[in-house]
Amino acid sequence: MIKWEHSIFALPFALCGAMLAASGLPSTHQLLWIVVAMIAARSAAMAFNRLADAALDAANPRTRTRALPAGQLSPAFVATFVVVACGIFIVAAAELNRLAFLLSPAALAVLLLYSYTKRFTRWSHVALGFALGIAPAAAWIAVRGSLDLRILLLTAAVTFWVAGFDVLYACQDLDFDRSAGLHSIPCYTGIPRALWIARLFHLFMLFLLIALVRAFALGKLAWAGIAAVALLLLYEHSLVKSNDLSRLNAAFFTMNGVISVVFAIFIAADLFLR
Repeated sequence: MIKWEHSIFALPFALCGAMLAASGLPSTHQLLWIVVAMIAARSAAMAFNRLADAALDAANPRTRTRALPAGQLSPAFVATFVVVACGIFIVAAAELNRLAFLLSPAALAVLLLYSYTKRFTRWSHVALGFALGIAPAAAWIAVRGSLDLRILLLTAAVTFWVAGFDVLYACQDLDFDRSAGLHSIPCYTGIPRALWIARLFHLFMLFLLIALVRAFALGKLAWAGIAAVALLLLYEHSLVKSNDLSRLNAAFFTMNGVISVVFAIFIAADLFLR
């Protein structure tokens, strides 16, 4: 039901937030509980999404083989899994600091309620982006016990990065979403224009990363990281054509995992060399 790569998207950006907060590497205690919190949060969000969308997944030819509609897991098991994952997340937040603990219910609300946004707004892609985008700000709070507005630049960058590739991913469900009365940017604009909106989202992400590097006065390696992300995004978009979505999974899973890891490596190298 939940693959490891589902945690790869936001985790490296969360670690970026933690490293920026610590001006290097956080303590072992902080790093451990940040990773536990991230995996628990992502697992809760994915499982809840599968539970909320079980009937839709069963009706969609692309998703009817997923664990719930295929009968491999029961709704009761998945619901229990969500509760346990949420509990682990709250415990991890409590192990970090008081503010992280107090904000943990709000974080869970953002993560879980995203699943219903495609039922009433075409901007559900941005809602998903924000659900992952809060990760670096949350990691900052986990390290500092307070919030610095500069880290919100990374939150916004991740929001538009995720929104962009989720627009690409939604293109493959265009016909089903229209027939089911669901909302997405491709449903309203068609695939060619949706691809351009995804490109604009990713261009905005790059501008936000530039603002982030300037705000924290980072060095040449951080700038090189932005250049690497730009090249990887160009390659990702080259994989998806309006008349050929056959390589969409490679663009969605492989390239986006690479993008987040590469950027985190460059930020880490810049901070450590400083």
